[in-house]
Amino acid sequence: MVSKIEQDHQRFRQIVRGKIRKDLRRFLTRDELIGREGKRAVSIPIHDIDIPTFRYGDNNAGVGMGEGEEGETVGQEQGQGDNSGGEEEGRHLLEVEVDLDELADILAEELELPRIKPRGEHRITTIRDKYSGIRPVGPAALRNFKRSYKEALKRQLAMGEYDPDHPVIIPVREDLRYRSWNEVKKPQSNAVIVLMMDVSGSMGEEQKELVRLEAFWIDTWLRRNYEGIETRYIVHDVRAGEVDKKTFFSMREDGGTRISSAYNCCRELLDEHYDPAAWNTYLFHFSDGDNSSEADNRLCVKILDEHLLDRCNLFGYCQVHSAYGSGNFINVLHEAFPDGRPDEDGPRLITNRVNQKSDIYDSLKVFFGSGR
Repeated sequence: MVSKIEQDHQRFRQIVRGKIRKDLRRFLTRDELIGREGKRAVSIPIHDIDIPTFRYGDNNAGVGMGEGEEGETVGQEQGQGDNSGGEEEGRHLLEVEVDLDELADILAEELELPRIKPRGEHRITTIRDKYSGIRPVGPAALRNFKRSYKEALKRQLAMGEYDPDHPVIIPVREDLRYRSWNEVKKPQSNAVIVLMMDVSGSMGEEQKELVRLEAFWIDTWLRRNYEGIETRYIVHDVRAGEVDKKTFFSMREDGGTRISSAYNCCRELLDEHYDPAAWNTYLFHFSDGDNSSEADNRLCVKILDEHLLDRCNLFGYCQVHSAYGSGNFINVLHEAFPDGRPDEDGPRLITNRVNQKSDIYDSLKVFFGSGR
């Protein structure tokens, strides 16, 4: 019975997985999905899946007693007024909890994303306990009942005290066995994501919603590839500063734009907290492409060239459409780095445009298609 239930559950999960894959492009654009985010899972609403239920016999048949004539309606009052019930079938809506790792795997399968290869020797070694043996002494919490029972049984058999007609096995102190452990070194890949966003007057709520969705899926995919990951947030107009996640997605300013302020802030953050020999670094900048001057464009290129590109796995520039922004900064990057500053794994600087929610699907493939 248990095996059958497990098989049914696995089948149900396969159906759910298939539904998600079929409508993945639509799921990528659902901002309410992020609102349902838990610690490591999200609740996804899926149409047209019925929850299995037990049904007993024909509910229309039966024998009743009491007042009333044959064929008379029971338990309902005749409706009044001109309103009538609808005749169309409803669409069944079922919320299914999906682990973020599973969601990332579905994303990778559908977009054909390769697993990320950490750069060089960017690894931190942690010490962990591994239970690897049995010993005759130890704390009560580590007592191994099965091995203690076997030792007691062997002792009674050897001493001729075991009675197969009345088998009573009572371990004594010498029979007790405990799990033992060794300290092992386990390599742990670590990564940091720095998200930078323009919050000047030209970046409205529509643009921030695009950034919020893109950032959620970037974070989900990178967390699937690394055991330890940190996310830092920087906002900028003519000045830049680090903020928390809530502020990052809700802050609204009304001023000009100086992109170099964000790049300088990012450089200082990395210099202070993230040794490039120990961290895989992912930098993403979201903007509408508007900047204060050509001089600042040149300064941005200099900071990228001298301080940021060589130390990061990937620098992703995502330009969102705005009716108020010039949209020119992406061209500045293309002119300064026509090949994206490549290494053996491909270009480090990758750019794309997200003009609407449906573009997020292709944007993720552009960013992570090389497996950086």
